[in-house]
Amino acid sequence: MSSEAATGAAVRAAGGVLWRHTGGPTEIALVHRPRYDDWSLPKGKLATGEHPLTAGVREVVEETGIRPVLGRRLVSTTYPVSVRDTIVDKLVDYWAMRAESGDFQVNDEVDELRWLTVAKATETVSYRHDRAVLADFARIAAGTTTIVLVRHGSAGDRHQWRGDDRLRPLDPTGAKQAGRVAGVLPGFGPRRVISADKVRCTQTVRPLATVLGVPVEVDDDFGEERHARRPGHAAQLLRALAEAGEPVVICSQGGVIPDSVEELADADGVPLTDVPARKGSVWALSFAGRRLVSADYYRSLKAPK
Repeated sequence: MSSEAATGAAVRAAGGVLWRHTGGPTEIALVHRPRYDDWSLPKGKLATGEHPLTAGVREVVEETGIRPVLGRRLVSTTYPVSVRDTIVDKLVDYWAMRAESGDFQVNDEVDELRWLTVAKATETVSYRHDRAVLADFARIAAGTTTIVLVRHGSAGDRHQWRGDDRLRPLDPTGAKQAGRVAGVLPGFGPRRVISADKVRCTQTVRPLATVLGVPVEVDDDFGEERHARRPGHAAQLLRALAEAGEPVVICSQGGVIPDSVEELADADGVPLTDVPARKGSVWALSFAGRRLVSADYYRSLKAPK
């Protein structure tokens, strides 16, 4: 479903349902915090200027020692906490996160980690709101592949650009958006970075490609001109990339992204109320094989205020 980072809570936090497959049922990591003597999902408060996606990954690493790969967005939870003798709302955003590498070591916050089946984890967690997150995780099989679609960043007014529109570059706002793409999207573990054949598109994801140490692969199948000639082709390419089983980031245009996401969602029964694609925004599409199972929209990669 389309979703955006929630706002309005006095305390913001993020975390994950960290999972693995070891030959049997899916196992979930629960952590024990001696300060509270509780069993919970790994999570923690956002740092100043931090996006919830980045905070969720960081907190999972800090509490478990395990580097995760982001997957689909899960339900958020809200509950009251005491801050300086005042009761305020704490909002926690969660994602499914596949365990990638690393091992648990006792740390300042966590003295034990247990890998449990979803059913056993649901019995073990200390809080009802964690059970709601686990129930949402269990709705869809864990082993999905996420394809991330990025709308290129701000590139000025095309009507004032006198040259070839393919060469129109990012403006200062777009450059900042490209920096956020490079800062946040490595959490999805992309192995490839693909871009439509427009300078503003390649510039949006080049900083990300530099961080990942991969080239920007230019493919005009994700540009508006090719999409106009072959409607539906980009959506089929997204299915094929997902079936290959490796996370990919693709930068495309406003004339391609909504059509492609809507086509996939309609065909596979993923309910979406609308399909926006603001400049600098992101759609994270999770597939089980070739079938779309979740579509999460991030209006901006800016940190919440």
